[in-house]
Amino acid sequence: MWAQEIVAGRPAWRHTPSGVVFRAVPGGTFLMGLSDAELEAVRVIERADAADDDLRAFFADAVRARPVREVRVEPFLIARHPLTVAQARHWLPEYEDSFAESDSSTARFQDDLDGLLETMPFRLPSEAEWEYAARAGTTTLTFRGNHLPDEDEVLDDFADEERTVAAENAFGLAAMGSANEICADVWIPHFTDAPVDARPRAGDGPRVVRGGGGDLSPWQGCDEWLLLLSATRSEFEMFTAVRPVAPVPTSQER
Repeated sequence: MWAQEIVAGRPAWRHTPSGVVFRAVPGGTFLMGLSDAELEAVRVIERADAADDDLRAFFADAVRARPVREVRVEPFLIARHPLTVAQARHWLPEYEDSFAESDSSTARFQDDLDGLLETMPFRLPSEAEWEYAARAGTTTLTFRGNHLPDEDEVLDDFADEERTVAAENAFGLAAMGSANEICADVWIPHFTDAPVDARPRAGDGPRVVRGGGGDLSPWQGCDEWLLLLSATRSEFEMFTAVRPVAPVPTSQER
């Protein structure tokens, strides 16, 4: 079921039936949430007029990604990039995507999301796992630093291996933040009393999504770049990409 190989110069696990490439994320602890330093970095961008947006709504909603807390994460596998249209059709042969330009584009699910999750032998990441993977050891706005993200940093199609490699972070994960990616957690608009061991918050209601900067490309100067930030979180409303997660394979599963 699993094959170990080197993909773009890094170790990877390929799920052989579907061809989906996963990276192994090491366990550890990190500070999850929008820190004071990150808020100040956004203010620096705002004061420098590098962004033409009115960011008052962002600062008013900052409580959604606070308070910052230390979270412990166990090792896991996560897909190198969100599922593509071609990969989605491994589990949903009749899948069609009006948003996608090609079979190598990110698949976006709406009414067919439940069908995918019932059929796919993987789970959704908790949002703690997602943010830990997105940060890849960094404490800045994105894994690239505290500058205003450029539209060239978003990636929606993975046919070009050179562009995909350029979009990888230190864990070898491409396009973290580009697509609107759903997590396992039920939406709660803050981190008060959230688990400190990366478990998803259970319950009824809409799920948390992370990212989405590429879904609004080309940007219209309406603060879309903020969706690329590692700590940005929102409530699932319409359509979503899926970046599946799996346990690290045992010797018997290889």
